Amino acid sequence: MTGENEGRVKVSGAEIYWETSGNPAGIPVLYLHGGPGAAPGQGYRTRHDASRFWTVGLHQRGCGRSSPTVQDNLSSLSANTTQTLIEDIEAVRTHLRIGKWIVTGASWGSTLALAYALQHRDRVHGVALMAVTAGSRDEVEWITEGVGRIFPEAWAEFSSQAGCRPGERIVDAYTRRLAGPDRDDAAAAALAWDRWESTHISLDPLWQPGAMFDDDRKRMTCAILVTHYWSHDCFLTGGQAIMERVHQLNGIPGYLIHGRRDVSGPVITPWKLHQRWEDSRLIVVENEGHGGPKSLAALVEAVEEIAAGVSRTD
Repeated sequence: MTGENEGRVKVSGAEIYWETSGNPAGIPVLYLHGGPGAAPGQGYRTRHDASRFWTVGLHQRGCGRSSPTVQDNLSSLSANTTQTLIEDIEAVRTHLRIGKWIVTGASWGSTLALAYALQHRDRVHGVALMAVTAGSRDEVEWITEGVGRIFPEAWAEFSSQAGCRPGERIVDAYTRRLAGPDRDDAAAAALAWDRWESTHISLDPLWQPGAMFDDDRKRMTCAILVTHYWSHDCFLTGGQAIMERVHQLNGIPGYLIHGRRDVSGPVITPWKLHQRWEDSRLIVVENEGHGGPKSLAALVEAVEEIAAGVSRTD
């Protein structure tokens, strides 16, 4: 039997939109989208065997079909943290009466998946991630400054348009402007941010010229949330850093799938995670960048392998 459903869960200060597809009696698989703030497309809903899996997706707080959208209620931004997103995930799990699930995610979604699994390992059968990130300051500094060594012309424009105050990091300047009262200035900042992201992703073999977001509202939502999280080290400091805790996932199977040509998020991050997570497997796709069809196929296979170890009583 297959089925699809959707709904909203009321949580503190927001309503989280969720959707399901596949077999409600099957093994639950959670998908966490990237960004933060990008919201998921529809492709993930048909990724896994609909007769065997029940796929669950949600639109993370402040974006997509969850409400309020962050740009419509900037005062809600301070409550949008990794910890809050983990609580939102748990609210959806509880609402759907799921005991344990396979947790998957891509890009920022992989960071959130790891943070969730570390806090709720008893709810996780296994973890399968693609375009793996860990939310560290080192990664943020690379993607906002270091990778400018590869794209110096675009970075010069990106940095000059940041409007940095003395001693202010580029990411902090964009964060301030995107959440500021001058919404025309915020729109200009969102466009500059989008142009930079479109540049550093361009070494991906599957890259197509053009902006990442053609829709002004989607561009603004993602830019606000990305800079908010990156400016705050993804709210993973003070003993919460994923790299320092990932060994706590020993005993849980993990798959770290990453493109060798991912210049935005180099393979060093999943490699380091793999060194510290005994039950992880590192899969490097040589001719892909920040995701791609071979990475997706590896993710599907990883979910199948995790599911093979799930007992009927789990």
